[in-house]
Amino acid sequence: MAVRPVFVVCNDPPYTKSEEISFKYYSGMALSQAQKSIQSLHQACEDLFPELAGKIIEVSTKSTIPLGIKLSAFNLQYKSPDEFHFSVENVFQAGKCFENGEQYTDLLVASAYEAKKDPRIQESGNIISFKLADEVFPIEPKTFFYDWVYVNALFQNEELANEVVKFDAFTDIAFNPKKSINCQAQSASLFVSLKRMGLLEQAVSSKEEFKRIVYASEQNEHSGEQLSLFDYYE
Repeated sequence: MAVRPVFVVCNDPPYTKSEEISFKYYSGMALSQAQKSIQSLHQACEDLFPELAGKIIEVSTKSTIPLGIKLSAFNLQYKSPDEFHFSVENVFQAGKCFENGEQYTDLLVASAYEAKKDPRIQESGNIISFKLADEVFPIEPKTFFYDWVYVNALFQNEELANEVVKFDAFTDIAFNPKKSINCQAQSASLFVSLKRMGLLEQAVSSKEEFKRIVYASEQNEHSGEQLSLFDYYE
């Protein structure tokens, strides 16, 4: 047995909630094994929450449906202000600013897998901020930068945006909250919640508005602490 979070659309900040679901996990590296685990997770969730039946989608390259694969951070494209397109994963990894003064913007043009696994990410010390174009993002709230990039990328992709809003719950079979912070399934859930609440366009109008709307309940909980590599190695 294993436990994974299912991220569910909700109406209050931070506009996504997680439910921990126990399910039968199928070990092994094969895609078929991962997809068996996904189906097991979804069935276990539907058994507990019948209202979610048919409304759960896996957001990853392991997804059993094309939409879920397209929504993966490895595939979902973010359009930069200068009209270039990069995957969400590339933007996230290239946006990390380290205590040694480095930011590896060359990761924008690597493959998404190479960007995620680049050894420099593990060797450069604590992350002190994120930077995208000329905008600097703080490390608190912890999912701020990743959520901002993912939600904006989906907002820019009208076809995907129109399809994702048909779902109420989102999973990422590889995400373990004990090891990682940012999750593409959580960000997808956030997008749908903001869309349904009529807050999406206001939220993506600026990073300040996004932070104010989404993280209203977290604004005073943290004070600029540095994050370790473990915290942000996705």
